[in-house]
Amino acid sequence: MISALMQFEFLRNAFYTGILIGFLAPLLGVFVVVRRLSLIADALSHVTLAGIAASLLVEKRFGLMVGVSPIYFGMAFSVTGALFIEKLRAVYKHYQELAIPIILSSGIGLGVIFISLADGFNTDLFNFLFGSVSAVSRSDLWTVLVVAVTVVITIVLFYKEFFVLSFDEEHAKVSGVNSKVFHLIFIVMVALVIAASMRIVGILLVSSLMTLPVAASMRLSRGFKQTIFLAILFGEIAVIGGLILSYYLDLAPGGTIVIISVVILTMTIIWNKIRGTKK
Repeated sequence: MISALMQFEFLRNAFYTGILIGFLAPLLGVFVVVRRLSLIADALSHVTLAGIAASLLVEKRFGLMVGVSPIYFGMAFSVTGALFIEKLRAVYKHYQELAIPIILSSGIGLGVIFISLADGFNTDLFNFLFGSVSAVSRSDLWTVLVVAVTVVITIVLFYKEFFVLSFDEEHAKVSGVNSKVFHLIFIVMVALVIAASMRIVGILLVSSLMTLPVAASMRLSRGFKQTIFLAILFGEIAVIGGLILSYYLDLAPGGTIVIISVVILTMTIIWNKIRGTKK
């Protein structure tokens, strides 16, 4: 099955990109879920949609950026949205969760405006919304690879800081951790991974790949590192299985990946109940 996916370059690009996304999204997703910021992925994905729509509008109306992947525009918007979230969290110190719906609403509003100015949806935009195996280029693969290397190096170097901030921010501050800087680094990484994931999973579904494998792993794991390992494992199973099924059954890869993730989560919940009954 997998060998058939490797016979064409665009399928190889999609498969390799999918493997990287299946690793990155759950890796950061564990920290996102533990910090109770699950909705941040939805907010930044909608901001990314606005960036993609803006890129397609500029190309269509003004003939600029022809041949340049919209993923770069999406990343720029996503990172900008992440920076605004951090700024708003500082403004609303006692109601920091307000920052997420504010940015989410802004992203949706801008996206709708840009889409309407571009005379509605087209094939390119649909590919970004729901994911597409055929739309992944070699350039997209290299972009995701650079993001992956950057995120992994950052997590390895500052694992202790991110770990402490995730569970006890006050203790982190007392320990001398610059929480503002590490919050900013973390949210920018999330923004980059969300923008990088849209070719495979789709903008509207990328948050699912950040949360569902983590939710499943939390039902089985007995420690933080084990949660990360199982989340990545479940993420890879969902992505690889979704790409294979979407290719052979002619389905949207994003939806297929999400449904497999839901099945995995359901199985872990059932397994937990069975194991609890036996005890």
